[in-house]
Amino acid sequence: MLITFIILATLAIGGYIFLQQPVFGLNPADARLERISQSPNYRDGAFQNIAPTAMMREGASYISMMGDFLNKPANNEPPRPIPTVRTSLTSLPDDTPSLVWFGHSSYLIRSKGVTILVDPVLSGSASPIGYFGRSFPGSDAYSADEMPAIDMLVLSHDHYDHLDYQTITRLIPKVKRFYTALGVGAHLERWGVPADRIVEFDWWETQAVADSIRLTSTPARHFSGRSMTRGKTLWTSFVLDLHGYRLFLGGDSGYDEQFAKIGATYGPFDLAILECGQYGADWPSIHMFPEEVVKAGQDLKAKTVLPVHWSKFALAYHPWNEPIQRFTERARAVGLPVTTPRIGEPVVLGVAYPTGVWWNF
Repeated sequence: MLITFIILATLAIGGYIFLQQPVFGLNPADARLERISQSPNYRDGAFQNIAPTAMMREGASYISMMGDFLNKPANNEPPRPIPTVRTSLTSLPDDTPSLVWFGHSSYLIRSKGVTILVDPVLSGSASPIGYFGRSFPGSDAYSADEMPAIDMLVLSHDHYDHLDYQTITRLIPKVKRFYTALGVGAHLERWGVPADRIVEFDWWETQAVADSIRLTSTPARHFSGRSMTRGKTLWTSFVLDLHGYRLFLGGDSGYDEQFAKIGATYGPFDLAILECGQYGADWPSIHMFPEEVVKAGQDLKAKTVLPVHWSKFALAYHPWNEPIQRFTERARAVGLPVTTPRIGEPVVLGVAYPTGVWWNF
């Protein structure tokens, strides 16, 4: 949310020419826009959340947010490099699904010879403006060039910390197919992805991707936009049925009753990967506070929760490690199983769930 404000302010100064840079993507048009216009989630010229959702709390101001940004606490970023693990991404055990987290919301899943990459941001920045949103020292342990061949690249929405121009353009030759929310394909096509390699979903749409693999789009409570406009593309979470296991890929979402609905429809989940970080009192409806992440995991009937969306970028004002501290404290209190791998440390479903406390520094 903070980075979004800074980008909007910069765009307002930079003007039309700045917006023509490819990094900003392209709004949907023609056949893609026609499909969007038929979506029940698209009204009054933009996609809408199911529950009424304000981007900012009543009484909040961009001026005060900028003041907070300029006076962030020293512990908003870690005092030393993030510890990581070097893992061979081409030789992961895959008899059961294995997962490697790259920090923030980027991770790779391997299962029975199939490789899935989710929301990869591997360029060192979560912003098109180079001096904002830089990654923490040590957190860029993996690059786009190190990624193996990708069968499925899954994108939850078009914000810069989930959809990165530099990363996507480097990965295009490696990816068989891109799976994303309605409208996001317009950005991908502008960047050189052939249209026949893009699959877009509306909420509750489902597709059998391959033998024993099914992907279903489910609602999230968030917003979208890469320039001055919002809501021209959809934001989504996904249910991934993968060789007999069920995973929830959360994307970004504020808390609401949709987690319980998804849990009742598709739960229990063997693993729920949920955003936990970049929250703030000024935008309480579009990102979850750590205690709400625990409640969402319970609503989803998750057997284990992996908290992401932290440990790589400072996109809000809280201490860099506060999300994981608050989350694990609440999860422990209610008995919710969690896994807390270091960047690069494999999670193997049914076999290995790292739980080390590595962030207290």
